[in-house]
Amino acid sequence: GISHKELVDVAKQHFSGVPSAYKEDAVPVVPLCRFTGSEIRARDDALPVAHIALAVEGPGWADPDNVVLNVANAIIGRYDRTFGGGKNQSSRLAALAVEHNLCHSFQTFNTSYSDTGLFGFHFVSDPLTIDDMMFCAQGEWMRLCTSTTESEVKRAKNYLRNAMVAQLDGTTRVCENIGSHLLNYGRRIPLEEWDARISAVDARMVREVCSKYIYDKCPAIAAVGPIEQLLDYNRLRSAMFWVRL
Repeated sequence: GISHKELVDVAKQHFSGVPSAYKEDAVPVVPLCRFTGSEIRARDDALPVAHIALAVEGPGWADPDNVVLNVANAIIGRYDRTFGGGKNQSSRLAALAVEHNLCHSFQTFNTSYSDTGLFGFHFVSDPLTIDDMMFCAQGEWMRLCTSTTESEVKRAKNYLRNAMVAQLDGTTRVCENIGSHLLNYGRRIPLEEWDARISAVDARMVREVCSKYIYDKCPAIAAVGPIEQLLDYNRLRSAMFWVRL
């Protein structure tokens, strides 16, 4: 192990010249982050499956749009081949994945920071089903923006409520929840308040908020593995909107 004295000596060596106060007591202004659509690909045909993630810019922790996007993520859901039920999945994308053998698994995410975030999905698939899986996933995003139904929103809200309660199972998770809320919101938000925020979401709000963050936005893409079938970035970007008569 490392003794306290060793830690202090190393800190003195590297940080002794750092001033303890801001110059002229002026706290520096940190500029807002700028999200840029881009991609990074690491092709390795020796790997058995491809891992692909696609995301757009999301809101910060305290933004009220966060709750709506969490409901949207619950509509898309998640899937793994170990799930039972076959193609009778509550998630439309999961049902498509089972019926057409599109992927091994997929999950959505909404990672938030102080003033920005990442809203997207990640999937694991065989090399020859990448294009089909990406087509279906982006199609579900477009459907969130244009034709989300009240029944889907109701199911997603119930799922989200259940997930929030399940996260508080045990003292360790409760402590993590308290610490996370204090850091992000400055207070612990009770379950009753979360329930009220979730209950206020309807299909119109989901369509409007998803259109704000998803529709015709430049995505960031990360892919690794046998990804030869992953389409060119411009093709993927063009799937972020629909042109219909």
